[in-house]
Amino acid sequence: MPSNRDDIGTIRRANLLLRLLATAGKRGLALTEISTRSALPHPTVHRLLKQLNNEGLIFQHEESRRYLLGPVAYELGLAAAEIFDLRHVCRPILEKISRETEDTSYFVMRSGFDAVCIDRIEGSFPIRTITLEIGSRRPLGVGAGGLAILAACSDEECERILQATASRLPDFGKLDVEQQREAVAGARKAGYALVKNRVTLGVTAIGIPFHDSMRRPIGAISVGAIDTRMRGQRGRDIAQLLREQVAEIEKSIRQINPVFVER
Repeated sequence: MPSNRDDIGTIRRANLLLRLLATAGKRGLALTEISTRSALPHPTVHRLLKQLNNEGLIFQHEESRRYLLGPVAYELGLAAAEIFDLRHVCRPILEKISRETEDTSYFVMRSGFDAVCIDRIEGSFPIRTITLEIGSRRPLGVGAGGLAILAACSDEECERILQATASRLPDFGKLDVEQQREAVAGARKAGYALVKNRVTLGVTAIGIPFHDSMRRPIGAISVGAIDTRMRGQRGRDIAQLLREQVAEIEKSIRQINPVFVER
């Protein structure tokens, strides 16, 4: 008979597979890819996927045979949004930022070792930079919002995140852990995260984190634009605008006092 420890291990492995599929988006992942990324044996992955499929949490595309998140995962996400969703707080902020800067603004939240794009408002400037799709996930530290969150973590937590995401970094502009450490140091020194040509050539983004009522960095807002629009004083002005808007977000969070849990 399985022990409680076995049950916990199964839950953790299943949770890992769900997170991996969440990073894959509409394309999904093949069994071999899931096994490689999770560092779990094929038989174990296949067994867990079958169980998750039976519960509706995932499904397998008939033609491609790739696995994707299922309808029950969607339903659970909608239910959780009633508790954790801050879009109603951040949407007016993003609209204001994009209206004043004419550039694209983003709202990301931390999910474990990742930053998830929750919302986005496009600016009116003719040359637009769309570097994040709503619902997409990246390791913390890759984009400006994720880097802002990472830099706001303690040294110990930051290093733990870097080690956990090291194997995924080369998928994003051939980044590595040492580059990420340097970026974190730069963000802490400047007071804001600056990402220039690291993931998308010709694009610069600036991000500022926000904290929950317990002062934990849980999300960030950022602005992305072509490089020429983010230089010198304009870049510093955008950083200041983001700081002011983050203060408004944190004020709203203190008022509604949502209970965020470690994930």
